Amino acid sequence: MALIDRPEAARRLARAIASDLALYNEKKVIEGIKNDNLFSMMADEIKEGLDLYNGRVSESLRSETNFFERALVDVLIKSKANIDSPIW
Repeated sequence: MALIDRPEAARRLARAIASDLALYNEKKVIEGIKNDNLFSMMADEIKEGLDLYNGRVSESLRSETNFFERALVDVLIKSKANIDSPIW
């Protein structure tokens, strides 16, 4: 399989992975936001997602962008802004 080398395709992949993380770990996401420890609580899942992303996207594109990190913030955190948390 050819590596993704187009920014829009890499952005879509990052958002899809982040969406899957949110969908399959909703309780952890909510608890992590409430307790302000989301990234440590989901470290294993996030690493697995990052490994998948890194395996599918060209190194040059990965080094020039932060699509995966932005997708995590947009999908895992911003979408849960209604949750009472000390981070807001």
